[in-house]
Amino acid sequence: MGRIRLNENAEVVATIREGLAKNGGYCPCRSEKTEENKCICQEFRQQLADPDFEGYCHCMLYYKEK
Repeated sequence: MGRIRLNENAEVVATIREGLAKNGGYCPCRSEKTEENKCICQEFRQQLADPDFEGYCHCMLYYKEK
């Protein structure tokens, strides 16, 4: 698995973290509060498991490097 890091843009990180705090840990970019949308969301966990994936999670808080 590649390295996971925060977005380099501190403003994006602060905004997303504020949204996570307001939503009880659920992705602020998604309207449904389901276990699949709890940070780190299921979509990004699946992308983390893919050795060929490199990129940001849905809300752009995290970035996975190969």
